[in-house]
Amino acid sequence: MNDVMTREHFFKGLAKHKRIASIKDPRHIEIALKHRDELSGVFLLMGHIGVAKGYVNVFREHALPVFMHLEKIGGLSTDHYGLDYLAKSIRPVGIISTKTSVIKTAKKMGLLTVQRFFLVDSEGLENIAKSLSQAEPDIIELMPARIPDMIRRVKSFTEVPIITGGLLYEHSHAQECLDQGATAISASRPELWRRKII
Repeated sequence: MNDVMTREHFFKGLAKHKRIASIKDPRHIEIALKHRDELSGVFLLMGHIGVAKGYVNVFREHALPVFMHLEKIGGLSTDHYGLDYLAKSIRPVGIISTKTSVIKTAKKMGLLTVQRFFLVDSEGLENIAKSLSQAEPDIIELMPARIPDMIRRVKSFTEVPIITGGLLYEHSHAQECLDQGATAISASRPELWRRKII
């Protein structure tokens, strides 16, 4: 599957399945692969530079788009050279980062970008608007997901697809986020990866 098809595949899956497996434990890789026809993609939040390519290849072989959370992958530099190596050698569909400068550089490398924001106060909401104008990520992820009314507020000033995750424990939590305008949810709990939540 070439990179253009993978990008298109991800956005089609995002609209259809509305959920992403956040992988924090290697034991969850097999579970994600088992549910690949019900997932939009995978957020890889573990590992190090020595195993990252192997993980990405497994998901690519199963046509499951994978994004690497750069702050969670050990040994990978987020400077120009590190991102160039990531784009050309490891070849995920995209990256996740909280850093505006990393998002800008990754976009230049042809990677899809997810900028993660933590909403802890009203200043965080203002920072989202500012960062969006500077970095122009392809997707934003709002954390934690248990503040669904903030999804509606962010949706009011951007057309960028919103994924939300963090502190999701029940199917009803996920549905509430989707009802408030989230494009999809990301969850590390495998029981929330099933089609049942929609």
